[in-house]
This record gives sequence, structure tokens and C-alpha cells, in this order.
Amino acid sequence: MAHSKTRATDGKITYPPGVKEISDKISKEEMVRRLKMVVKTFMDMDQDSEEEKELYLNLALHLASDFFLKHPDKDVRLLVACCLADIFRIYAPEAPYTSPDKLKDIFMFITRQLKGLEDTKSAQFNRYFYLLENIAWVKSYNICFELEDSNEIFTQLYRTLFQVINNGHNQKVHMHMVDLMSSIICEGDTVSQELLDTVLVNLVPAHKNLNKQAYDLAKALLKRTAQAIEPYITNFFNQVLMLGKTSVSDLSEHVFDLILELYNIDSHLLLSVLPQLEFKLKSNDNDERLQVVKLLAKMFGAKDSELAVQNKPLWQCYLGRFNDIHVPIRLECVKFASHCLMNHPDLAKDLTEYLKVRSHDPEEAIRHDVIVSIVTAAKKDLSLVNDQLLNFVRERTLDKRWRVRKEAMMGLAQIYKKYSLQGEAGKEATKQISWIKDKLLHIYYQNSIDDRLLVERIFAQYMVPHNLETTERMKCLYYLYATLDLNAVKALNEMWKCQNMLRHHVKDLLDLVKQPKVSGTVPELLCVPFQVHTITVRNLPDPGKAQDFVKKLAQVLEEDERIRSQLETLVSPTCSCKQAECCVREITKKLGSPKQPSNPFLEMVKFLLERIAPVHIDTESISALIKQVNKSIDGTADDEDEGVPTEQAIRAGLELLKVLSFTHPVSFHSAETFESLLGCLKMDDEKVAEAALQIFKNTGSKMEESFPHIKSILLPVLQNKAKKGPPRQAKYAIHCIHAMFSSRDTQFAQIFEPLHKGLDPSDPEQLITPLTTLGHLAMLAPEQFAGPLKSLVANFIVKDLLMNDRVPGKKTTKLWVPDDEVSPETLAKIQGIKLMVRWLLGVKNNMSKSGNSTLRMLTAILNSDGDLTEQGKMGKPDMSRLRLAAGCALLKLAQEPCYHEIITLEQYQLCALVINDECYQVRQAFAQKLHKGLCRLRLPLEYLAIFALCAKDPMKERRAHARQCLLKNINIRREYLKQHAAVSEKLFSLLPEYVVPYTIHLLAHDPDYVKVQDIEQLKDIKESLWFVLEIIMAKNENNSHAFIRKMVENIKQTKDAQAPTDPKINEKLYTVCDVAMNIIISKSTTYSLESPKDPVLPARFFTQPDKNFSNTKNYLPPEMKSFFTPGKPKAANVLGAVNKPLSTAGKQLQTKSSRMETISNASSSSNPSSPGRSKGRLDSAEMDHSENEDITMMKKNEKRDDADVSREGDKPRGRKRAVAPCQEDDSGQDPKPKRGRKKAANMSAPGQEEQWTEEARITADASMEEDEQNSPPKKGRRGRPPKATTAKEETPSKGRRGRKKATAPSPDEEEPVPEEDEEEEDRNSENMEVKPKGGRQARTPRRSQQRNIKWTPLLGQSPHFRRGGRSRAAAAKENESADELETTQQNMEDEGEEEAEQAEDGEDYTAPKVSSLTTFKMVSVALSPQASLSKVILKFTAILKQLFGLSSFGLNSNFKHVVEQINK
Repeated sequence: MAHSKTRATDGKITYPPGVKEISDKISKEEMVRRLKMVVKTFMDMDQDSEEEKELYLNLALHLASDFFLKHPDKDVRLLVACCLADIFRIYAPEAPYTSPDKLKDIFMFITRQLKGLEDTKSAQFNRYFYLLENIAWVKSYNICFELEDSNEIFTQLYRTLFQVINNGHNQKVHMHMVDLMSSIICEGDTVSQELLDTVLVNLVPAHKNLNKQAYDLAKALLKRTAQAIEPYITNFFNQVLMLGKTSVSDLSEHVFDLILELYNIDSHLLLSVLPQLEFKLKSNDNDERLQVVKLLAKMFGAKDSELAVQNKPLWQCYLGRFNDIHVPIRLECVKFASHCLMNHPDLAKDLTEYLKVRSHDPEEAIRHDVIVSIVTAAKKDLSLVNDQLLNFVRERTLDKRWRVRKEAMMGLAQIYKKYSLQGEAGKEATKQISWIKDKLLHIYYQNSIDDRLLVERIFAQYMVPHNLETTERMKCLYYLYATLDLNAVKALNEMWKCQNMLRHHVKDLLDLVKQPKVSGTVPELLCVPFQVHTITVRNLPDPGKAQDFVKKLAQVLEEDERIRSQLETLVSPTCSCKQAECCVREITKKLGSPKQPSNPFLEMVKFLLERIAPVHIDTESISALIKQVNKSIDGTADDEDEGVPTEQAIRAGLELLKVLSFTHPVSFHSAETFESLLGCLKMDDEKVAEAALQIFKNTGSKMEESFPHIKSILLPVLQNKAKKGPPRQAKYAIHCIHAMFSSRDTQFAQIFEPLHKGLDPSDPEQLITPLTTLGHLAMLAPEQFAGPLKSLVANFIVKDLLMNDRVPGKKTTKLWVPDDEVSPETLAKIQGIKLMVRWLLGVKNNMSKSGNSTLRMLTAILNSDGDLTEQGKMGKPDMSRLRLAAGCALLKLAQEPCYHEIITLEQYQLCALVINDECYQVRQAFAQKLHKGLCRLRLPLEYLAIFALCAKDPMKERRAHARQCLLKNINIRREYLKQHAAVSEKLFSLLPEYVVPYTIHLLAHDPDYVKVQDIEQLKDIKESLWFVLEIIMAKNENNSHAFIRKMVENIKQTKDAQAPTDPKINEKLYTVCDVAMNIIISKSTTYSLESPKDPVLPARFFTQPDKNFSNTKNYLPPEMKSFFTPGKPKAANVLGAVNKPLSTAGKQLQTKSSRMETISNASSSSNPSSPGRSKGRLDSAEMDHSENEDITMMKKNEKRDDADVSREGDKPRGRKRAVAPCQEDDSGQDPKPKRGRKKAANMSAPGQEEQWTEEARITADASMEEDEQNSPPKKGRRGRPPKATTAKEETPSKGRRGRKKATAPSPDEEEPVPEEDEEEEDRNSENMEVKPKGGRQARTPRRSQQRNIKWTPLLGQSPHFRRGGRSRAAAAKENESADELETTQQNMEDEGEEEAEQAEDGEDYTAPKVSSLTTFKMVSVALSPQASLSKVILKFTAILKQLFGLSSFGLNSNFKHVVEQINK
């Protein structure tokens, strides 16, 4: 080399053979030609040619001169660059250039030439490729490591290569670039931040999208150099994430995007970075936490990611963000869940608990996205989601917000269609989601029209898709109906009924539109608007707007005959499913406008058309359904494959046909259908035959003229059924004959005569069917058989049947037995009672005074406990049946105006007392009949007051049901008044507020109300009044509170019409008025305003007010004032409550949800002074609250260090009081006997308020159910002692007759119903998961613990739920101590635990003011023998906290007083 340098210094340049001097004196073309020859020479040389290396050394130096490096021609520069590249190859490892500046210039020059790689179609591209290949293979740039400006050279090279790479380059170009760049990183001593940025910038999403090839190049480079570059990447993230030095790089703002890309490229690049993310997840900066959460969601959720397994601490830390205080963070976590469930099913278990909490999130969007995540995963593969996750979706179908409910319902519908109808995952999956169809239909019980419309749409599109072929559609409907539960079946029937009713409304509107219009006539001015109102109310969403749209539709129908014709076809009974689809399409097309994509009017019309279009049922469909039933009968159907027993399928099919015969009777008019039904009549299954008879009754009106051959076969069958068939079949047979045949009189006579003559009282079993048949004949043809019927009732029914006990009943302590165990004689007597009533209902007049006689007979049965002869031969279950029959008969007669007028007040009151009967099943069935009559607006308003007596029922379920009945009836009447504004003359019989006078009168005559001034009895009166007033006063419409107050004031100015001269009766009436007045005053702020109108009092109940009499006296004892605490009545949540189906007689629902009712439900029938109400209002000022059930509570003044709400999510406060008694219930092992609805004696000092704590009420209600279920009734009727009363028992009154003491069924009488998670929740009055304001209303105010207690050892007394025997005060004295001890212990445990949680959560705690007496009670409980050491410590800790707070432990007067009490 020394020689070479010497040669170089000589300055003589040797050119290859044939190449002349290259200088600026030659032309460009010549220069290019000569340079090419030089390039060829250098290209052919290798490193071993020492002589040539020396020979051309000066040429090499010459080519590196500025003349060439800065030459303007690109071809010249390219050729020179190629020469220089070969020179570096030939002279390696020592370059001929020693000056650092020259080396920098050369490499910067070469880098600039590499830009020519960009144009792959250039003629010189191959030469550019040669240049790249040469420097990459030789690693020429490694020479620059020693240069001070190496970083600038490398950075420029990297930028150039990332800029020029494009999709025109082949794999070799890509490979050489990677080789070139990776050698610099792997063999260099360091990687500068600038160089690192040059690589990483290509991973940023914006750059990645602009140049995918540059991204791929960077990705390949990082994979190749992972080990070498990892420390520099770690250092970069340390600087930015941990030290916050964002200025170190322009990429600092993209740090999280880079982490994701680097993790996807090679997870080893981030080995030291991931722990830093755990720290960032706990940052105080919301935006920063959000970015990290978004990043980790992608990293954990990626398909092949194993990050959750590899880094469990980071995974657990991430899961904690599901409970983050920042809403967008929780939202992001929930969105991530679907990807995680789909890509990593093994993580579903970890996610489930967090999704559960978020499914109850206060934010609507989060609850919505929980549903979306779960449903998305389930639709991909059902095995990805467990039953618990699906249950979260199920719960949200009752969410308060429509958007969430809709998403949950649609999600379930899509899952059902995919896996149940289409069977994509086999029978196991179908079985797993079999509950969905029931749940979706249960939602039809909701009052929201949006919910109901969506259920109808889901049914038509997902459950029984209307676009299926007819046979397949009917098969789908057949097996769906056979597998639905009872409540879902009722909902589906109701849906068809509502759609049918709306069809009739639209048909009426069409008829009105077609009428000739005469200006000013009633049809023009009144009928159309009224029909519009009828269509919109409860049939379309947003009735206000819908009403305007329906009016517009009426105008369109008047103007457009084509649309009117299509709509007429649609509502026609003969419209087929295909016709319906065509009509809907034509109408929407005609009304739609392409210029107006969003058309609210068209949307409303679509809603209307969806509801009225018969897309499922037509004549062809009924025929197909009948064939499906026949297949089951013949044994050729796929019943077993569908998972339905054949017998069940046949029954369900006939029930389905029966329902459809009500809504689509014309569709049954075919010989094939009627012949198939005739075959069903001959089957042994009674239910099938009953259904077939009902179908004939509903559809056979034109059979006589259209199908005479069917008539000739059917008539003998009906006559035989009427004479000798089972009672229900006999009933339907008579109604079939009445509905189908014109010669009904002749047919009736042929049936009546033999039955009438063949009655034999000595064989009661053979009497049941004839009496049933005769009863219905009496109702349908009373005039035809007037003489024989009167004689039959007077002589046979009354004298021979009811007044004789031929067969002694079984001696048993049970009050009720199943239907099949009831004696035939009792069943015959019941049919005899029904015959009398049906006869009277047929006659509809009392001219012969038969009504009076019948009423006296019925009241005699009630007065005698059901044993009319009073010979003691009847068993208790038989007596219960007859009491029920008599009570229901009275209700039936009261629905007919002519008999209602002759029912005396005493008879009415006696009938009312049946709702307090000692037999649970009697109370239940009577309440159902009462509710049914009131809902149909057939029973007079005074019968609504009977529900007030249910406040005394010992069973919580019965009280809750009575409240629902009240609620529904009141709403029905208010709705009716809104729809029929012109019925003002009927206001007195419809306005719900008018029930108050009847309630007051009924309670004043309550047999249990004996002592006018007795506190305990007045408290019962107050509860009963509040039971009704709470619902009526929930809405103060038109200043109704003042109206009620005015009514009560007016009553005090009258006298009791039942006994106007009896001072005691009138004093009772005025006392009850004062109780009502105090309730109104305490619960209303507007009662003192002017009444909107002067109330009218019922003349049968009250005398006319005496103008000379002014009754301003207060009849209440002073002690009663403390029981009226102020507070507004709680708004009744009617969404779903009133549609709850009544449980069957003899059974009561014992579901999980019924035992764990919420506070609002538990307190619904409570007394007005319930402290839970005012506490809820107080707490609402301090606590945020959610719009759904399980709320994550957050204190407004909480101090946080990591913005986490996980603790609140895991332990939502404010619900402890309600949960504790439920846990006792579930355990089934209560160490102490529980008390029922016994009131504590008034032990407080005068003026001191006595309050029931909310948890004491709940515990009492829960224990009441348990005790009542498991102990036989011990007391006789209310108001009258049992016949075997001992001398020791006290009786409050004698001679009062008719009321049976309410008791619960004994275990032998009643089989427990298996628990179902949401059987009752779906129809419960708290369905919509609305939590009242103040998330902690369940906590008892501490002032409620400041009651005086008397320590007595009587802890084992048996429960007494009702008055009777000894006085309530005596029972209270015996048991108060035990109640106090149990309540105080529960209070202590709950408060201790809650305060411990507050301390854990870092909440500020201040010592409350505690009375010394309360502290003494707490210490006494802590020292009780039953307390374990741990409980003692817990209780004393709570005591010290209450006494001194957490910060100071100095002695004070409270503590000294405690010490003195303990010493005593």
C-alpha cells in the first residue's frame, strides 16, 4: 500500500486499456462511454489483483474528486458510483480514501444515487441494482463506523432506502436492502435515536398505510436485528414512558402504536417494555390510561397472542381496568371482550366476572357494548360463551334504557335463530339456549309499546320466520308452541289477540273513511278522530306523533283509492299470507319517496302494517297445522326428534288451534279441517277433546249451511258429550250447539228433559255433569226452561243438595286438597251453586225475588264457614271449597246491575272478608276472580276496595299480588277515562280516587276493628289505607290529592248509612277518616289546594251531610301522631308488574327472585312511616346512582390514587340490609324462630317516634313466608273464635261471622315449586331494574336504633301473624325483646362490616352521634352468650368507631355511661 500511495502522490492517472483521459474537456456522451469502460474494468477486477490495484489507485482517487461527485449528469454520477462501489470491494478492507470528509462525501454520494432504485422501469435500473447489490454484499458502509458523522450517513441511507422501496421491487432488492441495513445495526457499536426513529417511523399507522413496502422492510429489518436493537428500543420506551422525556424523539406521541407493532413483529423486542405498561395502567392521567388500555386490548386480543399466559400480572392489571373510574376506559375494555372471547376462549372465565359487573354499569353505552361483545362471540360460535355470559344478556332485556333492551333482545333472537331453528351447532347447543324463546316472549308482558313491537318483529323474523314455506312455517310454530312455558304461551296468545284487535280498529277506520261525508255530522267531526286515537294508544310508539300520522293516513285513504283497496285486502279475514306481503310492499312503495330517505310517516305506517299483516296464519296455514297434528296422532311426526313427547305435542297443537280459532276463525272454514277436528273429539285425552269443542264453537257459525255433512256427524257427538261427557266437555258442547245450530231450542229440549228427570241426590258423582249442563242451559235459554228451572233450584239444588250432608267428609287438619281428592258430593254442591248463579245471570231480573234468596243462601254458606248444615260432617277442605264457591258466586252476581243493586252492605262486607280467609288457596283464587271482574270493568268500583284487606295477609306474595292487581286496575280505569273523555256521567264508577270512600267504609266495618282507640288496631287500619292510597297518590294528576282530602272531609260530615244511629259505628268511621287524613297530610304537599271538583259520596254507604253538623273533632289518640311521617308516596313502577300472570290455585311461586325482592318491592305495602323512604331521600343528595340494578357506587368526595372503582364494583354498598335476610332464607337453617307480621308494642315515651327499620320489615316478611309454609294454621276465623275455643283464649269479639283468619298452606297441602332463576323476575313489578335515588336506602338510619328495649328472656314464642286469641299487645310484650336483640345484632354486623369497608376504601370517616342507650345495646349484644370471639372483636371495633371515630380515642361521656351500664 505504501507503493500505491507513492504512486498516488505522483499524480499520474492510469486508465484501463482503450480508455482515454476523463476530464471536463470531453463531451458528456464521450465521458459516459469512457466511464462505462472503466466500470467494466473495475467490475472484472477482484481483491487478489494487487498489480491492478496499484495501477488504478490514482484513477480511484480521481473518480472520488468533486468533479465527479457533483457532476450534473445523472448517468455520469451513476457510473462513478458503480466504480466507487467496486473500488471499495477491490480495496477492502482498506479503502483508498483516508480523509474522513472525503469518505463522508463518497458515501453520501452513493446514497443519493440509490434513489434511482425507485423507478423500476428505468433503462438504468439494472445498474442501480448492481450498485445496491455491491455495497450490500461488501458491507461497504461499515467503513463509516469510525467516522464522527457516521450517524448522519446511516440515517440518510436508511431514509433513502425506505423512500425508494415500492411494490415494483422484487424479493432480491428487498433482501439486499435488509442485508445492507442490518449489517449496520448488528456490527455497529450503537444505534442512535435518530437512526432508530428512521426505522420505527415506518411502523406508525399513518406511514404504514402510505407505504406498505416500507413497513414490510422495517418489519424484516427488526426481525433480523431483534437481539441487537432490543436494548435501544427498550431505552427509547424507558425515556418516554418512565421518565416522560417526550423530546427525545418525534415518535413519542406514537409510542403505543409502536409497542403494538413491535409486539406483532417480535415479542422479544418488548421483553423489558411490557412491565412498564403495568405501571402506565395505573397512571393518574385518564387519557394515558385509555391509550394503554387500547394498546393492551389489541395485544391481548390478537388471534395468536399468548401475552395473557406469558405475562399474568399484566393481564390481571388490565382486567382491573374493567372497573376504571373513567367511562371511555371501561367502554374500551368491554369492546375488547368480544375479540378476546373469539380468539382466546380459555380467557372467558377471567372475563366473566368483570363483564358481570359491567353489565350493571351506570353508563348505558357500556351496558350496551357488553351485550354486543357477548352476542358477537356467541354468533361466531356458541361454545365461546358460557351460560353465565348469556345470562347477562338475558338480564339486560329488562334494562331501563330502550337501546340496551333492544340490543339484548335482538342478540338473543339472532342466537336462537342460528342455533335452534337452523341447528348449526347440534342438539346440545339447541338445548343450551332453549330458554331464549320463553324469555323473549315474556318481554311481551312489559307495558312499553316499543318492547311489544320488537317482540312481534322478533317472532315474525327469527322465531317463526314468515318467509318460510307454509308447511315448514307451521311445523316450526307447532313445535315452538309445544315447548313454550305457560307464561310464554300466554304472551304469544296475547300478541295474536292484540294484533287481531288492531286489525279490527283499522277495519273500522276504513269503514268510517268510506262513509259519505256530510259536513258537520258526527262521523266527520268525532268518529274518525276517536278511531285514530283508538289505533294509536298502546298500539304504536310515541302516541303523540303517531296520532298525527294516523290522521294523515286517514286523509291518504280518503284520497287514494288504490292504497285503501290494498289496506282493505290486508285486514280482510280471507287475506292470505302471500297477499299480505304483496299489500305491505305496495303500500310502503306508494307512500315512500326516494327524495326523502328518512320518512317518519312511512316508518309509522310500517309499524302499523307489521302489526296487522297476517304473515303467519291463513287457510292454507291452518290446513298445514291440522295435518301436522294428525301426523302426531298417527305417530308419523318427528315429535321425539324435536324433543317433544307426542302426547304433549298433540295437546299443544290443539291449544294452538283453539287460540287461532279466536283470532282467525275464517281460516278454519274447510271440510278437511272440520273432519280432522271431529277425529280429535273421539280421542281419550280430555284436554284434546275440550280444545276441539272450543274450536268448533269459535269457528262453526256457518257450518250448518256450508258443511251440512259435518253437522250431521257432529250433532250426535255434541248431545252425547252434553249428557255423559266430563263436565268441561259438557259445558263446551252446550255452547257449540248454541253457536252453530239454528234449531238450538229443539236440541236443548232433547238434552234438558232426560237430565232433569234423571237427577238423583243419592249419587253425587253422577250429578256433576248433568248439573254443569243444566247450568249452562239455564244461562243460555232461561226463558225456555223457566218453570222447571225455578223448581229445580228451589227443591233439588237447595233442599236436596245444599242442605244435606249425606257422606261424612274426611277428618283432616288440611284446609285444602288437590282437585282429584275433593269429595264428589262437594263437587256436586259447587256445581249446584254455579247452576243457581248461571240461571240468575240468564234471567237478568229479580222480579221473582230469586236473587234475594240466592244471595241469602250464599251469605249463609259464608257465615257457616262453608258448613251450611252445621252438623260437623264436612271436612275442612270441603268447607274451604264451598266458601270459595260462595264468594266467587257473589262476585259473579255483582257484575250484573240488577243483582248488584240488591246486594246489601252486610253481604258485600262478608264477601270482601273471603280475601282474608284462613285458607291460602281460597284467598288466592278469590283474588284472581276479583281481579278478573274488575279488569273487565264489570264489577262496581267498591269491589276494588276489597284489596285493601290484603295488607293484612301474612304471605308476602299475596300482598305483592294484591298490589299488582290494584295497580293494574287503577291504570285500566285511568286509561279508559283518557280514551273515553265523553263518559263523564260514569266518572263516579270509573275514577280510581272514588275507591277511597269505599275503602274507608269497609275498614270501619272490619270485624277486627273492635276497640275504636286501640293503637294496634289503628295501625292495621293505617296499613290497609296506605296499601290503597300509596298507589292512588303516586300521581297527583289534576290535583287529585286535594280531591281525596276533600272526599275524606266530606265523609266526616255524614253518617254511616249502614247504621246512621249507632254512635260507635260512626265513631269508627270518623276515626278511619282521621287516619286517612293524616296519611294524606304526611304524604302530600298539595293536599291543601283547592279541590278540582266537589266529590260525590255513594248514597248507599253514607247519608247526606247535615248542614247543621260540623265535625272538626280529631278522633285519633295522641299516640298515633308519631306513626305518620312525612314523605312523598313512591311512584309505582308498573312496567311489567301488572302483566304478571297469577299463579295457579294451590301453589305459590317460591322463586329465587321472590325471596330476594328489592327494597322498593318489600316496602311497597309497608306503613307510611317506613324509615327507609326518608333515608333514601337523604342519601340521594350524597350518592350518585345508576339507572339499572347493581350499581357501582362512587363517593363524590372520595380521594383516589389510581382512579380505580374496582372496589365499589366488587362491593356495591347500600344493599346489605336487603341481602342479609335473603341469605338466611337460602340457608334454610335459621337458629332462632322467626316472627311474622307481629307489631312491636308501643314502648316509646310519649311523642317519641316508633319506627320499623327496613331490614326488620324484610326479615319479618321473609320469615313470615318460611314459618307460614312450615306450620299448620293454629287460629280460627278472624273476628270469631274457632268452635273448640278454650276458656283461656281471649276473643276480641263474639258473634261476628264470616271472616276466616288468613293462614298459609301447610307443607302437606302444598308442593313447593322448583326454583327458577328469573321466572318471577320476568314479570315482577321491579322488572326494569330501576333503582330509586339514593343507592344506600337499604341502610337503616341509626336513629331507628334508639328505641327503648326491655330485656326479657322469652325467645321461643310461636309466631302469630294475625289477631285472634290473645291480644296483639300481649304478644308484642312477650316477643319484643327477642326481636330487638335479633335486629340489633343484624344492625351491628352490617354496620361494622360497612364501616370496615369504608376504612379500607380510604373514605373519610367521622364519628356519628350515638346515644348512650344505643351504645349500651351494642355492647350488650357484643357480650351476649351467642357471640363468638371474632364477632365480639368486630362489634367492639364498630362501637369504638362510633364512639370516637378513627382518629381519637379520648374518653367522653358516652363511654363513661357505657361503663356504668356494664357495671350495673
